Amino acid sequence: MLVESPPEQRAETAPAPPARRAMRAFGLLLAVAILVLVALASIAIGAKELSLGQVWHGLFEDSGTYGDVVVAERLSRTVLGLLAGAALGLAGAVLQALTRNPLADPGLLGINAGASAAVVTAITYFGVTSLSGYVWFAFFGAAAVGALVWFLGGSRGATPVRLALAGTAISAALYGYLQAVMIMDEAALGKMRFWTVGSLASATDSTITQVLPFLLTGTVLALALARPLNAMAMGDDTAKALGADLNRTRALSMLAATVLCGAATAACGPIVFVGLMVPHVVRSFTGPDLRWILPYAAILSPVLLLGADVIGRIVARPSELQVGIVTAILGGPVFIFLVRRRRTAQL
Repeated sequence: MLVESPPEQRAETAPAPPARRAMRAFGLLLAVAILVLVALASIAIGAKELSLGQVWHGLFEDSGTYGDVVVAERLSRTVLGLLAGAALGLAGAVLQALTRNPLADPGLLGINAGASAAVVTAITYFGVTSLSGYVWFAFFGAAAVGALVWFLGGSRGATPVRLALAGTAISAALYGYLQAVMIMDEAALGKMRFWTVGSLASATDSTITQVLPFLLTGTVLALALARPLNAMAMGDDTAKALGADLNRTRALSMLAATVLCGAATAACGPIVFVGLMVPHVVRSFTGPDLRWILPYAAILSPVLLLGADVIGRIVARPSELQVGIVTAILGGPVFIFLVRRRRTAQL
């Protein structure tokens, strides 16, 4: 469903008064403080509770004790959650601006479906069994689908409607393929069942090392697109008059979203709603200016992802609920609320 932004949201934000800029900057610092607290909670909370003293000791004075080992294991999980959350938030914000649909998320253009289909193929037909092995299949599957959506959407003549329709069609086809393969191959179903719901439990230093270059590249590219995407929000004719290259901006936006979402999905599996909820909520207090939306989304999306991961560890002790399940449970009602609020505002 493509939802056009209201006219007042399509205008590029005029320079904000100093007081408002100061409030936005203060809010950004507050968001960073919240992220630090959630990250510490992610390290401290689990099947075995750790005190802040044990967390500090494990982080800075590692001596091989049991607590230090637990901190080391949870640190990789927390770092991956920080990186993947930021990537999903940035990808969602860029796609919402690109499609002019404030309810869009990375799944809209088929990127999650491409990564999932590639991993199923790797496990079933190539015998890949390790995360370090199929992370590359997932990334290249996402990249291939991103390129295909761009081609089917019209390439240099791509429009938000065409991109959304192409992504929806490809997603449906790929999820059909994914389900068919998993039903016919029980071994693939067993290996895929945790990855397909989205999880941080398998995080390792190796996984982080493999996806980090892609996440950094996508982050820099997404932040650099803030101004041209702001211009495009005013309409194609106005953006051209302001000197924006529409085709290049759309192509680079697709590239940034594909790299960010593809790398995050490869490492953690398809985690839903993070890229939808956070940019949408952020926009309500930053306004439509992507120069603020993108940094806020990059900071608050990991808060949501790590917070959901912590909740999953608490509610299902001594086991745990996968983070993708928690975000889906939280995101469903929030999505319905957002849709109803938009319908009410348009009446």
